[in-house]
Amino acid sequence: KKDENFSWNTDGPKISARQRSWLRRPRAWWILAKEVGVASYDDDVFGRAAQLGFYFLLALFPALLGVTALIGMLPSQVVLTTVMPYAREVLPAESLILVDRYVEQVIQGSGGGVFSLSLLGSLWAASWGMMAIINTLNAVYGVRETRPIWKAGMTAVLLTIGAAVFIITSLILILAGEQVSQWVGEVTGINWWVTLGRPLFQWPFIVFLMLVAINLIYHWAPNIDHEWQWVHPGSVLAVVLWIILSLGLKYYVEHFIN
Repeated sequence: KKDENFSWNTDGPKISARQRSWLRRPRAWWILAKEVGVASYDDDVFGRAAQLGFYFLLALFPALLGVTALIGMLPSQVVLTTVMPYAREVLPAESLILVDRYVEQVIQGSGGGVFSLSLLGSLWAASWGMMAIINTLNAVYGVRETRPIWKAGMTAVLLTIGAAVFIITSLILILAGEQVSQWVGEVTGINWWVTLGRPLFQWPFIVFLMLVAINLIYHWAPNIDHEWQWVHPGSVLAVVLWIILSLGLKYYVEHFIN
């Protein structure tokens, strides 16, 4: 039974003084947790999450094909001189021969057509994943999808592209933040500021990009009209859980998989 002092608000985090005082009690958080659990079960959130995971995993394979095709479009000497020294350190000589042949085949057989098709395939699969998010948020808000199918599909495509830009930028900063900061310092001529500021601002900026990506989805995906919010509890929780689960997966791979 829902507590009479608490009510869901779909217009934004507007909490009255009575509700704010109610949330200060420990029992209130237990009631809230039960409310979220029951609502998640009623809206089949976990089943919809499995649907989302399937489509995003499906999008991974054409994306990998696109990366391979992109490598093939680069000058062969750049690819070989960059990649092969790492391969020689970890591969036996017999395996290295096979890798050499594979790289040469990729360079000869890949091109703009393969890259374009793989990019479209990845965008198609990821957009269906975004449609799963749209349907889930509509169920959470208790609304029906009344937008024309072309408008809902275009919303899914645009949200997929926008979220991908923020997420890929975040990954680049995580994997090559030092190189990016050095390049920015050389272009702007303020190497000392970039060198000192990168350790302090890199992760806050990455978290900010992730928050913006999730807020874009939370704002435009459901079929409702509500005000834009830069940060709200749902996006913060999503980013925190994302980071925790990613670190957990990294620990599992490093310590429990040979």
